[in-house]
Amino acid sequence: MVVSAYILVQTELGVAADVAKAASQLPGVSTADDVTGPYDVIIKAQAGNVDELGRMVVSRIQAIPGITRTLTCPIVNL
Repeated sequence: MVVSAYILVQTELGVAADVAKAASQLPGVSTADDVTGPYDVIIKAQAGNVDELGRMVVSRIQAIPGITRTLTCPIVNL
């Protein structure tokens, strides 16, 4: 079972493009786009299960320089 999620990212001023580029290089990340609004980057990622997804966010995504906050939104199919 694959778990997919959108990770909403807030960044320091002026680094959203760098954060998106760095995130797009990570294993498990399918897209990372700069956006406008309350978040600066939206990442779509996949992992084998919820625990792997959490580890990816904490150890890889949040480690990208310039990220100040993330919000992980798992995708559900109703």
